[in-house]
Amino acid sequence: MCGIAGIVDLRGSRSIEPGIARRMAAAIVHRGPDEDGYFDRPNLALSSRRLSIVGLQDGRQPITNEDGSIAVVYNGELFDYPERRADLVARGHVFRTHCDTELIPHLYEDHGEEMLDKLRGQFALALWDERRQRLILARDRFGICPLYWTRQTGADGDRLLFASEIKALLASGLVRAEPDPRGINHAFTFFAMPGPVTCFAGVQILLPGHYLVIDLVDSGAAVVREKIFWQIDFPDRGQEERGDPRRVVDEFEQIFQAAVDRRLRADVPVVSYLSGGVDSSVVVAHACHLRRQEGKSAIPTFTISIQDPELNERSEAGIVSRHLGARPVIVDCGPSEILNAYPQLIRAAEGPVIDTACAALLLLAREVHAQGYKVALTGEGADEWLAGYPWYKVHKLLGFLDIIPGLGKLVRRAYLRFSGAPRFPWSMVKRVHEAVGGANAWLDIYGLFSASKLRLFSADMWERLGDHIPYADLQLNLERARRWHPLNRSLYLGARVMLPGLLLASKGDRVAMNSSVETRYPFLDEEVYAFLAKLHPRWKMRGFRDKYILRKMAERWVPREIAWRRKAMFRAPFDAFHADPKDLPPFVEQLLSPESLARTGYFDVDNVRHWRDAYRRLRAGSAQRTMIEMGLVGVISTQLWHHTYIDSSLADLPGIDSSARQSEECVANLQSSI
Repeated sequence: MCGIAGIVDLRGSRSIEPGIARRMAAAIVHRGPDEDGYFDRPNLALSSRRLSIVGLQDGRQPITNEDGSIAVVYNGELFDYPERRADLVARGHVFRTHCDTELIPHLYEDHGEEMLDKLRGQFALALWDERRQRLILARDRFGICPLYWTRQTGADGDRLLFASEIKALLASGLVRAEPDPRGINHAFTFFAMPGPVTCFAGVQILLPGHYLVIDLVDSGAAVVREKIFWQIDFPDRGQEERGDPRRVVDEFEQIFQAAVDRRLRADVPVVSYLSGGVDSSVVVAHACHLRRQEGKSAIPTFTISIQDPELNERSEAGIVSRHLGARPVIVDCGPSEILNAYPQLIRAAEGPVIDTACAALLLLAREVHAQGYKVALTGEGADEWLAGYPWYKVHKLLGFLDIIPGLGKLVRRAYLRFSGAPRFPWSMVKRVHEAVGGANAWLDIYGLFSASKLRLFSADMWERLGDHIPYADLQLNLERARRWHPLNRSLYLGARVMLPGLLLASKGDRVAMNSSVETRYPFLDEEVYAFLAKLHPRWKMRGFRDKYILRKMAERWVPREIAWRRKAMFRAPFDAFHADPKDLPPFVEQLLSPESLARTGYFDVDNVRHWRDAYRRLRAGSAQRTMIEMGLVGVISTQLWHHTYIDSSLADLPGIDSSARQSEECVANLQSSI
């Protein structure tokens, strides 16, 4: 993968200042340390940092069509590149490189904007059509590759800037780093950042399956339109396919193996993450099988060993690697490693990160890079399509109680009271249900976690938020969703929020590309998704057994104890931040000092102190303690984000100065961190 950035003057009245695009590209050098490339027009500048994986010698961007009228900078991989290239050559197109990026200008020549429907893989791209004076920005179907944008309008001009990371926007010198409380509200609602809102005022992330069309016109009033080329969809309830059991598993196996095979395509070696759960184990099993068919050795595996007996999956991963004959690489990770990695994690993620496992994955990607690799397979996506999270089971159980009208609602209220959660106004609960189209498995866990806001947000924060409902920002397709099976509606919300907002962001692209590592996702293959989406929900959850079809297929590939292993949430200990102050890095107490909390204004100083003291008296492992721990991690990470990007006076840590004068120093700091 790579990093892209650019700027376009929407009035067409002034040239782009030389050096802006280069500063933006330099700020994301970690995304592409191999090459840089630039494209300049009087009112447009595009830039690229390349991590060379396919077409190592001749893939420098931008890449154009035959006459240079269409130019592309691009981040990602198109996994059907060989087949697409052969088809385009047969139709008369002339290729000058061996890089998959070159598919894009030729497909655009033939299909215009509809070429986005034909792209298969993971991507964020910027395409300039010289003849039409049109810029297109687009992001892949599931949100694997990030793409941020902002429109900066003022007396000195009207410009649209875009980039793979926000720090590139800041490095332009044209975008001020100012907080958006709605983004922080997202983090404390979803423990994810699903977009389009970010924590930076005026900066949006382009949603998965969306694209922008920017038409520059002679009048100087550019037209900016956001469009959708793809959305998650399921069959109408009752129209799902059931199928013969053996045939369905056989077909899934064939489709999944083809997805893994496509993601092994690279001109550099490919490795895989391995947790010991069924998802990553099946990925590794198919990859090893395909490698051996080519006469090659088994794929190397990389595993995080969390230094906590209840969280460590090293033994399960060892069972799989020995079964498959794969060479395991183990990365030990304890509380001190989590704590010390957090400043770099927040710098990479560009927002609060509440899931401490993201820091562990940052360290895992660092080890992949240290051993000389650039590409890693991973198992994300299986839980989203196949109901892999435990709250699906809880929701199903509570659904049985709803046979008696109001009983399920009563039980939920009782549990919230028993867990010590503050009471929500039920008018707010009603608004949330309306925003997502009704009852949903994710609302149970989000409702429990959202209690942290009631405990910790300051009065000023609530005033700044007003009546903001984060669910309303998600732009859900409720007209379609209301026609689906309830389980598919829950899968939809998870795939819209958790997948792009956490698993593919601060647990995926951002921590991997921080160490110049590309992650690839067989479960997010278009054909895998389409096959699983059409199946009846009993193939996803049968009784209280999650991921049923995957486990049936996995029996053929890995030991049964792995195939039917109960879902274990990969996480690192939250209490690493809550040790005795003398055992913590100085920045934790500095960020949580009354002075620093008052300076940011997001959190109530007295309540933060109270809950830091109170949670230790709660039973370890209880829901109330876990939620309070997560809420306090949210406070620390929000404070750390503010220090890093907004006001570097909160702690004795380096921050990022967004002014143009300091951009070169920031770039040097970023380069030294990889």
